[in-house]
Amino acid sequence: MDDAITSMQDCIQACTECAQTCLQTAMNHCLESGGQHTEPSHFRLMMDCAEVCQTAARLQLSNSEFSEEFCALCAEVCAACADSCEELGDMDECVRACRDCARSCETMSGMAS
Repeated sequence: MDDAITSMQDCIQACTECAQTCLQTAMNHCLESGGQHTEPSHFRLMMDCAEVCQTAARLQLSNSEFSEEFCALCAEVCAACADSCEELGDMDECVRACRDCARSCETMSGMAS
């Protein structure tokens, strides 16, 4: 299998996992924890991250001409979400999923050097 196809498949998987992790963490851990975990800007960022990741995966699956550009945005949102979750603490799984997705999307968008 060619490297570009493998990279795309890896990115689709990372995006899908990140979308699921952010949504599940927001709806369960954050809502149940309350306090800073439900602070509007953090909670919105988690929901944005889940949505952006899901869309990035779909655009790659459809071989969209916009997938590279969208992956750059996805990497930016994932990095911001990882930082926010890391700052609050006790969200290691979400931080890991976001960082993995950001790296993969950077590669797909050509941002990685």
